[in-house]
Amino acid sequence: MSLRISFELHDDDLQHFRLIMQEAQRAAVRMSPEDIVAAAEALLLNVKESKAPGFIVDRLKKLRMMINMLSDIEWRLPHQEATRVLNALAYFAEPEDLIHDDIPGLGFLDDAIMVELVVRELKHEVEAYEDFCAYRERLLADQGQNAKPSREGWLDSRRKDLQDRMRRRRKRSPKSAFGR
Repeated sequence: MSLRISFELHDDDLQHFRLIMQEAQRAAVRMSPEDIVAAAEALLLNVKESKAPGFIVDRLKKLRMMINMLSDIEWRLPHQEATRVLNALAYFAEPEDLIHDDIPGLGFLDDAIMVELVVRELKHEVEAYEDFCAYRERLLADQGQNAKPSREGWLDSRRKDLQDRMRRRRKRSPKSAFGR
């Protein structure tokens, strides 16, 4: 039997998370992109080793996807968008978070909440990357690994189309939750 629990973050709550994110971004300015990504990777490893509850693990899977957006050679996320993703990952590079990670059952709750907030902020980037990955998988299934030159051309074209769409949608969206 499962139990669904939900809660609503009001404007004051969101402002609190906004301030925490801004502090983390200021601290992350002194870090290299590789260190920010490594900190996010370390969090994922800690979650796995801690045997965190399923509701935490499910949300933190989205963190893996954001890391992949930065490291996927075929996606080649442009600098401006890569910076947005790194800014979103900055919170996870901060050693002091709202709820200490060692607290059984709840230690990663603040991280899961922050993942939800940053995924919402990066909605267009996430959608474009997910579409790209799905397209790449279909292409591989249809043409196989041996269709490399054709595959590269198709992927390049699709990546450009999706990244253009991502930018158009972001421009039409209301101001982001974190003011970036």
